[in-house]
Amino acid sequence: MDKKIARLYDDGQVEQAIHLLVQRIDQKPQNVENYLQLSTYLIEQGSVDQVQKLLEQAQHLVKKPLELNYNLAVAHYLQGDFDQALALLDQIPNDDLTLYQKALTYLKLGQSQKALAYALTIKKVDERVQELLGDIWLSMGEIRQAKQIYLAIPENKRSAKIYFLLGVATLEEKRELAKQYFDRAKKMDIKYYQHAMKQYASIMKMLNDKEKKK
Repeated sequence: MDKKIARLYDDGQVEQAIHLLVQRIDQKPQNVENYLQLSTYLIEQGSVDQVQKLLEQAQHLVKKPLELNYNLAVAHYLQGDFDQALALLDQIPNDDLTLYQKALTYLKLGQSQKALAYALTIKKVDERVQELLGDIWLSMGEIRQAKQIYLAIPENKRSAKIYFLLGVATLEEKRELAKQYFDRAKKMDIKYYQHAMKQYASIMKMLNDKEKKK
């Protein structure tokens, strides 16, 4: 990674950083690092179509095209092409990043058991991995397991999503605490909160019905 360009990007000079990387690629089309850095920035900026085109062209130019597979898999994943993402990930070694992306992709495919198997193999468990594990347990209906994992995420690292899902996972047992979690999520990100309320409406209804029966 070019540190000078990375500093520009981090300082908010996104267009200049991207322009410089395009120039570097024109000068040295066989250098895989420039493609990886540029594709990472384009993914972060939401230009996923461009990433796919860029990396597919680069595969014919660089000496080690397999080194492009991870970023290309992420691009396919973000476009909803999960099978293609997995096909690319299967060609590269199972390091923590690859295992994470595989687990994420299997979760999207509705194959929670496979997702869990990959997620549990990740060696360095940070809050991103904990969130993924929580999401997998929740998708399997293992609400207590999910809550335990979400609670393990430090408070200063919790997003609106984490607080909302803690609310979902706590609703059946402690309604007042669940409300506090929902309020926190709403305060942090109102748009996410409204979207999540619709997304989890069926689960919320089920938990509310259970509560009424008690």
